[in-house]
Amino acid sequence: MNASKDETPPLVLRGRVVLPDRILDAGAVLCRQGRISAAGRGRRLPGDAAVIDAGDGWIVPGFVDIHVHGGNGADYMDGAAEAVRTANRAHLRRGTTTIFPTTTTGSPEQVRRMLDACLEARRNWTPADGARIGGVHLYGPYFAEKKVGCHSVAGRRDPNAREYAEYFRLGIVKIATCAAELPGAADFYRAARRHGCLVTCGHSNATWTEMERAYRAGMRHVDHFWCAMSSVSSLRAEYGTPMQASMEQFVLAHAEMSTEVIADGQHLSKELLRFAYTMKGPAGLCLVTDSNRALGMPPGRYRFGPIEDGAVFESNGKVGFVPGSGLASSVVALDAMVRNMRTMTGAPLPDVVRMASLTPAERAGVANEAGSLEAGKRADIVILDRRLRVRRVFIGGREVSI
Repeated sequence: MNASKDETPPLVLRGRVVLPDRILDAGAVLCRQGRISAAGRGRRLPGDAAVIDAGDGWIVPGFVDIHVHGGNGADYMDGAAEAVRTANRAHLRRGTTTIFPTTTTGSPEQVRRMLDACLEARRNWTPADGARIGGVHLYGPYFAEKKVGCHSVAGRRDPNAREYAEYFRLGIVKIATCAAELPGAADFYRAARRHGCLVTCGHSNATWTEMERAYRAGMRHVDHFWCAMSSVSSLRAEYGTPMQASMEQFVLAHAEMSTEVIADGQHLSKELLRFAYTMKGPAGLCLVTDSNRALGMPPGRYRFGPIEDGAVFESNGKVGFVPGSGLASSVVALDAMVRNMRTMTGAPLPDVVRMASLTPAERAGVANEAGSLEAGKRADIVILDRRLRVRRVFIGGREVSI
């Protein structure tokens, strides 16, 4: 690792480096001009380098969140660039360096307002604005009516080609979700695939046959596993006997399919987290937050989605919920998901970190820039302490205040 004399002084992060497949106990990550130049044992370091020692902590890639609704009082559907920045700062402080702001259900005007706000925030982005916007996840409004979860029922609808074509033309949508059983779902999937999106099925009561149709149209991912998705029992309630295979069986039967888990300790038991990890492996399972505006806020009542008319939910400081109904997304960030996944499943740390970084980056199409500590990628790096709590965050090789 030698620095040429015509470069600005490089940065070296030294300590236990977490790579996708192993840990370098005495490793070093060399950063030059905002990029990673090398990650290795670090025996030959540039003499003019600024050296940061992680001590007994861990050097990991910045996390990548592909399913996230807000934080610190802001929801992306508030439709203002400052709301986007507020949420992005909340997640950057907790180790997420690349983020995919995610829509809820809402009117066409509200969805477009959210996309425009993300475009503005991305266009004028600086590290002080929080996590980088890797793209937008067009999640709502194309949900099955009986599977909207905590989203506003009034804001859901079947896919409309004229509507979603406008969204795709903006160029910022990189993940696109639709319930597979809806009229026009296959056309939506094909359009999303033509625009280079990760094509997903979510908030759906789809049968195996409907999932097969979606798969042929390009669908390769389903959202938060076991949450607001079909099951053998939900399909039996609708279709009777013989019992039918659901989204769960389809995902587990197809190696090309990936999915997500919300590892906040509230949505899924440790047995379900371990099962998902065992069945899909670290390359097929993403950690996501699905976090709402109550992240970083005191317990209380909040709106999920647009501030003016989003569905009301409550936070107890551990999870969002609708009293007398069900859960309403999480109120913690990816750093907590990483800690919980490690503790609750016993999965090796490189696998857990991969599920919060490289795997979502691969699925969302940004792995050439983010997701692992490899030469050529952006120097978006996090130092965790030995208990996996965020200590320091670097964007483009520059430390940001957290």
